[in-house]
Amino acid sequence: MTQPKLALCNFIPDVRQLRQTALDHGFSGVDWTFSLEDLPASDGEESRLRRRIARLEPLEVRYHCAFNGVDLGDTDIQKANAAKSIFRKACRLVSGLEGKFMTVHLGLGRESYDQLCWERSVGSLADLVDYAEDLGIRVCLENLASGWSSRPELFEKLVRKSNAGVTLDIGHAQVSPSVLSQHYAFEDFVSPHHERVCNAHVYHEERDDGHAAPESLDDMQERLQLLHSLPCDWWVLELRDQNSLFSTLGVVREFFDAVPEDALSDAKMRSI
Repeated sequence: MTQPKLALCNFIPDVRQLRQTALDHGFSGVDWTFSLEDLPASDGEESRLRRRIARLEPLEVRYHCAFNGVDLGDTDIQKANAAKSIFRKACRLVSGLEGKFMTVHLGLGRESYDQLCWERSVGSLADLVDYAEDLGIRVCLENLASGWSSRPELFEKLVRKSNAGVTLDIGHAQVSPSVLSQHYAFEDFVSPHHERVCNAHVYHEERDDGHAAPESLDDMQERLQLLHSLPCDWWVLELRDQNSLFSTLGVVREFFDAVPEDALSDAKMRSI
């Protein structure tokens, strides 16, 4: 098996410095996160963003929409319609940037799901997947640390019924209440739809103060082995400070060096 492409986040504001950091450390791409505030408000802002992204060549760029509190399945129809407009705008933006993959969430930033409608969430996500596909974009749903997408049995339904791809966040899965309670295991996030996993977010676990790097390969080895058995060629080391990023990069490279290729191939066959 070939090694996946390793990507870093756009955590360095100066894109030339971001590009050089990526190239100096052997990364192949950048996972570019948009917040609501980052979405261009005019043609001029979009042109400036396009020029910034172009400076990252030859790195591949994929896109990640971190829109806190913006949900396609909001029980308030006006908020749901506004969310639809925002996500479609993001699709058109990614298309204009020649992007091919866009990660989205359901329930991001919410402590309660009381204001979300399951049926509307599924149907509107399916509509977004179709809309993006017409623009040449694969929309991928990320599993979160809590809420519907943190439960493997609900995540499977969301993915299957919407026809979305998957962005597998191994740090969110590590702290999923379903996994911590041992009702489900990490592999249950992928076993029903391993062929849909297009992107992975790689770090040890989500904590209150952010994403934690592994202290050693033991922290992530089983998850990395399963991840490497999937047809997913994009691993984002999702850490936003250089010390944590480079220590995690060292762990991932230790994994690549330590695991025999024939063992990885056997794991891939078992996952099919």
